Amino acid sequence: MYNYQSEFTQFMNDYLEKNPDVAEGRLTNRGKLWDVTLKDEEQNSFEAAELPKPAYTYQTSAD
Repeated sequence: MYNYQSEFTQFMNDYLEKNPDVAEGRLTNRGKLWDVTLKDEEQNSFEAAELPKPAYTYQTSAD
């Protein structure tokens, strides 16, 4: 079985084990950035600003 961990991973695991408040803070801050519910008008604004995707991504315009 492959159990390699880099020095940095070992350091972070040890640090988080000794400082549980940091681990809790990471979850709290993650929620502020990623677990956000948008209001309907904000979601509609984002959808309205979306540009149509071209049929072939790598084709340049023939203007």
